[in-house]
Formats: sequence, structure tokens, C-alpha cells
Amino acid sequence: MNSFQGYLLRTTLTVLFAIHYSLFTTSAQTSDSLIVRQMRELGVRFTDDNKVRLIMSGRDKFELMFEDIRNARQSVHLEYFNFRNDSIASLLFDILREKCKEGVEVRAMFDGFGNDSNNQPLKKHHLEKLRADGINIIEFDPIRFPWVNHIWPRDHRKIVVIDGKIAYTGGMNVADYYVVGSELVGEWRDMHCRLEGPVVNDLQTIFARMWRRNTGEDLSASKYYQGVPAGHKMIGIINREPRVMNQYMQKFYIQAIDDARDSIKIINAYMTLTPASWKALKRAIDRGVKVEIMVSQKYDVKLTPDVVLRNVHKLMKRGASVWLYQPGFHHSKIMMVDGRFCTVGSANLDARGLRFDFEENALIIDRETTLELDAMFERDKQKSNQLTDEEWERIRTPWQKFRGWFGSLLTPLI
Repeated sequence: MNSFQGYLLRTTLTVLFAIHYSLFTTSAQTSDSLIVRQMRELGVRFTDDNKVRLIMSGRDKFELMFEDIRNARQSVHLEYFNFRNDSIASLLFDILREKCKEGVEVRAMFDGFGNDSNNQPLKKHHLEKLRADGINIIEFDPIRFPWVNHIWPRDHRKIVVIDGKIAYTGGMNVADYYVVGSELVGEWRDMHCRLEGPVVNDLQTIFARMWRRNTGEDLSASKYYQGVPAGHKMIGIINREPRVMNQYMQKFYIQAIDDARDSIKIINAYMTLTPASWKALKRAIDRGVKVEIMVSQKYDVKLTPDVVLRNVHKLMKRGASVWLYQPGFHHSKIMMVDGRFCTVGSANLDARGLRFDFEENALIIDRETTLELDAMFERDKQKSNQLTDEEWERIRTPWQKFRGWFGSLLTPLI
């Protein structure tokens, strides 16, 4: 063997060993370690020493959050898709007025489309009264003629930060129906979480950036960033901002689904699915991952549920287990992977949530929290009908099936 042949053999063996080692180490990694590495490479910051409290009802959310706001000493920051002009929002604003009298800085923002699209919006005179009482409240991108210019992007995030120490985030806006339900859909289910620890600083950073974008006011002072070690859970914040962090949310969901080894559980209100998320779920099913999906049979909007039900039926035909929640509308946006990590946030698995709007999800790398959500999923299955071919034919008329097909042509927009 001449020197060149020897060199070629050594090089080939080195490459083969590197490929073998890479495949071995990747397969040996667990889904939680994989998603952390992948998201860090994308630019997501993870912090340890956080505390998480899952909130599984509107009543619990508002009771906890209102008590924390009552105890605020320095600042209260709120970013919501909308504040519905009803008794819950009225109580919140009364508490905020009292805090203003005590010298607490109160800043609040809401989305113009989110406000105008709900059936009890805040009007101009409501805002003027709130500002006169010391509440600094602003509207992001008000809807103005020509309205089509304001369709995208919208601020769909739900963030509250109190004294820079406590944060709330998840899928709930501020509205009575999270507590009492609605005539249209009955019970209104959703998920939220209360956070303490360094992760609070990350949520404050998101709020401060959005606030500065809209007002020019700088909120970089250290008094707004008081998140200190409070527990033992690792959390990363997946933040989506148009033209800044365009692909973060979609890449997170795709990577998380692709990383799954054993199981994926999803509850998501508007699963119209982008092509990339659709393909990721098909890949998971095809490689033997147990995929369970829960959606509602009752909805608050038209057309979208036809697309959702069409999508989950197709996934069921491929091998997923699908559950149709019966007591009301499950508005939650959660996912659990392999019992190892989970996400709670504002992003729907649709084009708006993954490709257009401002969104934010907490990625929680913790088995205890994930298993708590798994247990909730199992309880909610007892209140749901499993989708089968027979159930599909029973609940869907030919016209509804056609609407689902037609609506699927619009999924890049809805």
C-alpha cells in the first residue's frame, strides 16, 4: 500500500467513525437535552432555578394574579391580546387604580385587532378614564382605514410582570368567560402559569422591547429585573417577533416533535397547521411515536374548526389518537413530549401563531411539571369522545366536510 492509499484509508475510517459517533450520540441523547441544545443554538436563553405553578382554570388565574397585583410595590406590566370590557377587566382596572394611588407604576398594552374583534371592546372613553386615573395603557397597531394594512402581524402574547419578580403567561386573555363560560360554547378551558426566578427577567425584556417600540420609553433600569433563584426548574422563553425572531416558534415546534422518542401529547385550539408542522407530526407517527391530540368539538369561530377537524381526522387515519373535548371550548396551547418537557403559551399551531404574529411560549424542561400536564390530559380524556371513523361520519355532514376541504386551501392565512 503506497502512502496515498494509506492516507485515503485513514481519512475514510476517520469520516466513518465521525458519522457513526454522531449518529450514536444523537440517538443516545434524550429529547429534553436535544431540544435545549437546538434552541440554544437558535439563540434561546435557558435559566435554571425557576419556580412554576401551573394554572388550569380562569378562576384560579385571576384569584392568584389579582392577589399578586394587590401586593405589588413598584411596578405592574401587562401585555394582552385583549381586555374584554366586562366584570373581570373592571375588577382588574379597579385594583390597578388603587396601585397607582400607592405610587406603583402601571403599564398596560393590548392589540388593536384583538380589542376590536371581541364583542365587548374597550372604547375611547374607557381608555381616557383609565389614563386619567394613572394607568398608562396603550393600543398596539390600532385598526384604521384601510383596515387590510393591519391584518398582520398582531400581538397575541399574554404577559404580566409584577415588581420584576413574578410573571404570568399562557393562553388566557382578560375576560369573564374564562370563569363562567359562554352561551355559545359552554365551559371555556385554558392554561396559564405563574413563574418566579430568572425567567421573569426574560419576560420583562420582551415586554420592555414592545413597550419601547410603541412609546419610546426605556425600561432598562435594574428595578424592573428582580428575578432571582426561586426553585429548581429549567425554563426557556420561545419568543416570536416578526422580522426579528421570525422562525423561532415554528422551529421550536418542529424540533420538539422531531426530537420525540416515545410520546407527544398536544392540546391546541386552532390546529389548522402549517405544511412544516403537518409533516413533522406525520414523521413522528410514522416512526412509532405515540401521538395524542385533543381539540374541541365546540368552537367560538366559523370555518377554522372545520379545518381543524379535517386535519385531526387525517392524522387519526395515519395512526394518531384524537380526542374531542365535550364540556366546552379547550382554548389551551400546550404540548408534552416524552414526559420530559412541555410548553405552555400563546401560540396556536396555525399560520398566524407560527409565521405571522407576536407570540411567546414557556418551554419548561422538567419532568414533574410535564407529568402534571400529562395527568390533566388523561383527566380531560374522560370528558372527551375519541375520534373514530364511525364518530367522524356521525358528527360531520357532507357540507361540513366540504367546508373543511375548502378552508384547508386558506391555511396559509388562518
